[in-house]
Amino acid sequence: MERSYLVDFAVQQVPSPCFVVDEGAIERNLQILAEVQVRTDCQILLALKGFAMPRVFPLIRKYLAGVCASSPDEARLGKEEFQGEVHSHAPAFSKDDLDVHLRCCDHLVFNSFQQWKRFQPQVKACSKPPLCGLRVNPCHSETEVALYDPCRPGSRLGIPREQFAGQSLQGISGLHLHTLCEKGADALARTAEVFEKQFQEILLRMSWLNFGGGHLITAPGYDVDLLCEIIDHFRTSYDLTIYLEPGEAIAINTGALVTTVLDVIDNAGPIAILDTSVACHMPDVLEMPYRPEIRNAALPGKLPYTYSLGGISCLAGDMLGTYSFAQPLQPGDRLLVEDMSHYTMVKTNTFNGVRLPSIALYTKQGHDFEIVCQFGYEDYRSRLG
Repeated sequence: MERSYLVDFAVQQVPSPCFVVDEGAIERNLQILAEVQVRTDCQILLALKGFAMPRVFPLIRKYLAGVCASSPDEARLGKEEFQGEVHSHAPAFSKDDLDVHLRCCDHLVFNSFQQWKRFQPQVKACSKPPLCGLRVNPCHSETEVALYDPCRPGSRLGIPREQFAGQSLQGISGLHLHTLCEKGADALARTAEVFEKQFQEILLRMSWLNFGGGHLITAPGYDVDLLCEIIDHFRTSYDLTIYLEPGEAIAINTGALVTTVLDVIDNAGPIAILDTSVACHMPDVLEMPYRPEIRNAALPGKLPYTYSLGGISCLAGDMLGTYSFAQPLQPGDRLLVEDMSHYTMVKTNTFNGVRLPSIALYTKQGHDFEIVCQFGYEDYRSRLG
């Protein structure tokens, strides 16, 4: 896997723990996405739920048309900071939340006919009503982990085809289809085939289609040609404007989490305790679950010294995994946990009072870095009243 970012980066230069994001690597991903837009005349949006770093919005805005939001605060961030199109969707809206979305968004996607009917008057009363759509559920699963599968049985996300019977589509101009999580174009192709068979009649009445997120477009080995074929088919067959809204594809392989060894203990084997927390700073590692890579480390037993790596919180399961190293780990050693830009900064928490990692930007000009954010006691205290 390509990891050209932070090649010359000295890990001792930043605070610890610290997310370090590489501006040049983000632009590398954006150039791939820009090529897809040119080839297919689609529009790609940044999913703020995956990556929402305002410091790099000016760079992203050079390549992408806008953002997609799932909450009032994300919508406001997109409107005020990104300054492009804002597309909003949520499993359900309250009246007050919808007021914020209506002030900020260009597209508004409802998750049920009940919500659409309830809020039509509020939408129509808006001085500049957004284009409105419905999220659909083709009931075709491609995601193995139920926690991340919008199409699992009993899902609350999206409207199945049978629920369209007898419903008016007046005022609805598009459909939103988000069923994938970290998938290749082959998964989209299978999903699109099922979706088209179910919704073909409705697509003929729409003007836009949003394929949602979960597309690993910028990952090594992704079949960009197949993606373009799928987009072109729907665009030309139904005269639709096509949108995609990846988050991970913008930020994959663009940064690392710098962490420091605080102690090394032994309990049925060596355990290195770090100044970061998996539960607080890398929750997807526990939720997905998955084993992140660490620079210059290997699988257990591959190198001479093997350690379990544990976090700083009091949660017993706050463990990163087991890794081997060429040299013994000692307090003060710094490690780089790879690929920690997406679904990390947006999901951090202060459980146990664990302080949030700093955020730094590694710039392509001058091989230097900028400390973007540092956090302290008040960030913890202010959340709790």
